[in-house]
This record gives sequence, C-alpha cells and structure tokens, in this order.
Amino acid sequence: MNYQKSKIKEGINLHVIQNNKFKTNLISIFLTLPLTRENVTKEALISAVLRRGSTNYPTSKEMSIALEEMYGASFDCGIEKMGDTHVLKFYLEAINEEFLPVSENVLKKAIDMLCDIVFHPVTENGVFKDEYVTMEKENLKQIIEGKIDNKAKYALDRCIEEMYQNKPYGLYKYGYVEDLETITPQDLYHTYTQMIQNAKIDIFVSGKIKESEIQNIILENQQIKTLDQRKQETLKNELVEEQIEPNELSESMDITQGKLVMGLQVKEETLDDKYVTLVYNTILGGGANSKLFQNVREKASLAYTAASNYIRQKSNIFIRLRN
Repeated sequence: MNYQKSKIKEGINLHVIQNNKFKTNLISIFLTLPLTRENVTKEALISAVLRRGSTNYPTSKEMSIALEEMYGASFDCGIEKMGDTHVLKFYLEAINEEFLPVSENVLKKAIDMLCDIVFHPVTENGVFKDEYVTMEKENLKQIIEGKIDNKAKYALDRCIEEMYQNKPYGLYKYGYVEDLETITPQDLYHTYTQMIQNAKIDIFVSGKIKESEIQNIILENQQIKTLDQRKQETLKNELVEEQIEPNELSESMDITQGKLVMGLQVKEETLDDKYVTLVYNTILGGGANSKLFQNVREKASLAYTAASNYIRQKSNIFIRLRN
C-alpha cells in the first residue's frame, strides 16, 4: 500500500491510496467544518438533500441508473462528529477497470459523478428544490426524535452533552427538531454555498490506481475548477475545563437493562501521552481480554457488557456498562 497527499487548491487536499488487494476503487469526499449550534441542523439536512440528486442526475432514479451503468457502483453519504468539527461524508465505490472486458473509464465517471453530487446539486429557482427539502426535513426529524430508541447510544450522547454543556462537542450531530421548522430552501442553500467556500475539503481515492491519473482527473473536473477564492475556516479542538468533583446525572425509564456511562477527562500534554492513553484504554476496556470485560463481566457477572472507548480528539475515555 502506498499513500500520497497533494494540495489541489486552497483548503482542498487529494489523498491517493494505492492498494492492489481489491477489485473496486473507492472515492470519498469529506467536508469538514467547525461544529456550531447555529449550523449543526442545517449541515445535517444539507447532507440528506445532496443525496437526492445533482444537476446531471436530478432524481434518485437517474442516480440509480447511472450507478447501474457503472456495473453496479454504490453511493452513500452521512455525517459525523469528530471532536469539535462536523464532517459531511460522501462515498462512491466502483469496479476497477482491470476487471472489465473493455476499458470504459469507469474511474473518471465515478469521480465526476461524486463531484457532481457534492458540488453541483439540483436546484429550483436558484435554491434547493422545496420538495426535497420538505421530505428530508421530515426524515431528519424522525432520526432526531428516534435517538432515544437506542438506549446505549442515548446514554453515551447524554454523558457527552452533560460533560460539554454549551460547548461544540456537546451538540448532537443531527441537530435539533426545533431548528427544522424555520429552515427554508433559500436559507439552506445559502448555508450550503458558504459551506463549500469555507469547508476543509479532502478527496480520497483508493484502489489499484495511479496518482498522476487521479490528479489529472481531479484538476480537469468542472466542479473542482469552479472552487476558487476559498477561505477555509480554522479548525481546532477545545478541551473541557478540569473538574475535580464528579458530576452525576441519572434518568429513569421503563427498560429491562440499565445503562451506565462514565466520562473521563485524560490530561495529555504531548503526542506521546495520546499513545499511552490509547494503550491504557485497550487494557482497560478495548476488547474481550480487557480488565473490564474479564473482571466486571466474566468473573463478577456485574454487567451484560463492559467496555471503554477513547476519543483522542477530546482526550476522553468513556466507560460503558449494561446490566
């Protein structure tokens, strides 16, 4: 495996990962922005609206046909919270040219299609289509209201919210229901244009590929050519203030299994400290041989599951128990 990184434009980086183990190529585009209460819901909604269609593929049907014509290529997108940043993720996976009877330049078609979806969305009267926005607002509302259905994930989210009150990391990545009613197609499209101008953009292409070929395709892409005069926003992670006394919060629900989440702030001053914490978390609760699993679950039978995970962006360890 070989990895190369190059700068395409201001705030736009190309990452080429050469790997001969797979029969498909994966193209990914990540848009990274600071997490803010003002835009968190809009950005989650934008991710959903973009997947509905682009200028060249204005409907889900036309997108599906185009993917099938690329020998069953697959497309997906989502949104994630990474520390104090919001990341919109777009993926397209297509077969490698080597396994086709004749060359059809599928890689270029795949890259162009994904760029079209992200940077050239379908519009109506100069803004997002009202039909798409209305439907995705309802879908996003169901996702936000349904977060309580997964009690283990809900307990972790509530612990993070409590630890990071009025801080970016405490925000829910899909946003808030009360924001949805006030979002209009015009407002959403304005946020989208600002996002494209200010986001950190990373384009990843992996598979049996050549770096020079990928660079040429990206540089010649019409959507990439239009991304000029960009001003990337500053991205940083703020640590939570040190707290000596533990803070306890409990919620009662009619459920059969209780959930316990403990959030720990780890004092890390150097990069080496992060590696030490990573090893510590592996020993503590990172797997079936960890201390939590072997002692709390196996020997003492105090919990149905016992594990921990390390969030390096925030220097946190979260211990999760379910009994």
